[in-house]
Amino acid sequence: MIFNSIFNFTQNKLQYLYENSLFLQSIDKLIFLSILAVILSSVALSSDGIGFIALITIFLTLIKLITCKGEKFEPKTFELWLLAYFMIVVISLAGSTLFALSLKGFMKTFTYLSFYLSAAHYLKNNTDKIPYIFGAIGICISFEGVVGFLQNFAQVEEISTWQDVSNLNPEEVMTRVYGTLKPYNPNLLGGYFVAGLPALFGMSAYFAVEKKFKSLVISLLLTLISVIALFLTGCRGSYIGCMVIFAGIFAVSAKYLWKNYKKIYLSFVAFCFAMFTSAILFVSSLRARVLSIFAMRQDSSNSFRFNVYQSSIQMFKDNWLLGIGVGNKNFREIYGLYMRTGFDALSAYNIFLETAVESGIFALIAFLGFLFVLIKNSIEFILKSLDIKKVIFVSSALISICAVMVHGFVDTVFFRPQIQFVFWMMVAVISSCVHKENV
Repeated sequence: MIFNSIFNFTQNKLQYLYENSLFLQSIDKLIFLSILAVILSSVALSSDGIGFIALITIFLTLIKLITCKGEKFEPKTFELWLLAYFMIVVISLAGSTLFALSLKGFMKTFTYLSFYLSAAHYLKNNTDKIPYIFGAIGICISFEGVVGFLQNFAQVEEISTWQDVSNLNPEEVMTRVYGTLKPYNPNLLGGYFVAGLPALFGMSAYFAVEKKFKSLVISLLLTLISVIALFLTGCRGSYIGCMVIFAGIFAVSAKYLWKNYKKIYLSFVAFCFAMFTSAILFVSSLRARVLSIFAMRQDSSNSFRFNVYQSSIQMFKDNWLLGIGVGNKNFREIYGLYMRTGFDALSAYNIFLETAVESGIFALIAFLGFLFVLIKNSIEFILKSLDIKKVIFVSSALISICAVMVHGFVDTVFFRPQIQFVFWMMVAVISSCVHKENV
């Protein structure tokens, strides 16, 4: 790669500076702290604040690359798909009729992908730090779970119209919790739980392997609270994502439990299924919320999404090659030409349709190629690897990615930084663990 040639040149010139600088000798620690700060700040800071901390991570990684001898990029196959996606986005930006608005969206995409490269590059030689990163994500998820619990008991009022109550009895109206994530939105919180819950499950498995039983009990308790809080968000897309999470956990755990503990494994699966079924049957507000998924046009939220899908598909047909340019502000401006009266929208409410609308058909193909190769490599690693700790981390990351993508079929909170940074952190974990021969 041409970048590696540049890095090699600057490293030779700056080698003396690196070897005699206390700051540069400590740069790995600073990168690690900045990564943790990005994760932890998601529960309190605005999008701009989180993005600023991510830029610090990117800046520190760049400094390391140009000064530390031997540092270089070695892209994996799925990262080449990601590079292709990014290059197509650049071309889409250049051809956008609303260049200034599209540029803002592009800078967000650039920040997310650069943060991923920074995190993946750091973890490549520091896989021992993955438990701390999972722990940070778990702390954030647990905090939001506890806050969600408290908001439910306090019966917080809706900040906006978050559910169609026209056909509901008072006892069927759910108090939808929204946590501390900004902007306040239960769908955002639900998506955040979907992205981060696998890290909590992963830490529980890690503590079990390490035989740290006190930590295991605490982790399982926090996981239970967070799962319940997920359902309290009333986010139906996150309900589906949660089902993907449990399906993934059952599939991976079968590798270790099916042969010697078949009865225990099947009993646990049946218990979880019974618990979910009982909750839906006996909690009227949850039951009404779940059943509204199948109400189609009779539910105003569903009907709204169908209208947005129809308009977005028409947008894609008219801009199928390069799209309209990235960014929700850019989308909203163009969407005004296609929307049905009274159905304004910030996004396409489907991340794959959104990608196609913003950057065209080839960007969608590149993004799908990235996901396909990433998932394929991860599954191969899980099936073949004998390193149980790495299997736990890769499995948790893969489950998170798949759950977020499934949730993304009916929502676009994926593009919020709180979820984006967790998503790319999970991709970085896979990148650092999966052996080179598998990619």
